[in-house]
Amino acid sequence: MHSHSWNVTSREAVEIQKQLRTQVILQDDLGSIDYVAGVDVGFENDGKVTRAAIAVLEFPSLSLSEISMKRCKTSFPYVPGLLSFRELPAVLRAIELLRQKPDLLLCDGQGYAHPRRFGIACHLGVLTGIPSIGVGKTRLLGSHQPVANQRGAWQPLLDNDETIGAVLRTRVNVKPVYISIGHRISLETAIAYVMRCTTRYKLPETTRQAHKYASGT
Repeated sequence: MHSHSWNVTSREAVEIQKQLRTQVILQDDLGSIDYVAGVDVGFENDGKVTRAAIAVLEFPSLSLSEISMKRCKTSFPYVPGLLSFRELPAVLRAIELLRQKPDLLLCDGQGYAHPRRFGIACHLGVLTGIPSIGVGKTRLLGSHQPVANQRGAWQPLLDNDETIGAVLRTRVNVKPVYISIGHRISLETAIAYVMRCTTRYKLPETTRQAHKYASGT
């Protein structure tokens, strides 16, 4: 596990990303997965307050076990590519409040599919030591071939011929999601867990449950 100051400039934040990305484990380093958690963040009061929600689900039943929420003053501006510095202070405090530590984190955002290969899923995984996956609703960068219109179909997400993630169709006739390694998991295993956490909807149940509380809906 690692820690660092959150009171930093954008330039310092980039350097922290560059330093910590060397700690990301891109292979499977998983124990028994009995609890999976969704991580999502919303904002209140015109962005002045960060609201983090962690939804812990039993696995593989996906029954809701615990919800943790934490509100914090937002201390970092909105800067593309540096969203973890805006969101993670509240997320980490929400995780500390959990009675049940999750075995796998599914983050609403990118992991390795990031300009510096260190999106929020990587950042959170390295800081907590918990295996993590990035599940993005939109593409941050990269290109891919068309994804077949069937559940579980996917294509590699490429950046200069490097596979940085997967474009995964979780349901027929819906737009795909963007999966990438966060920490301590391979891309193929990440895809498999996302599919096992996805039921009738486009997004995995972990994300759906966390989003309810992070967005206040």
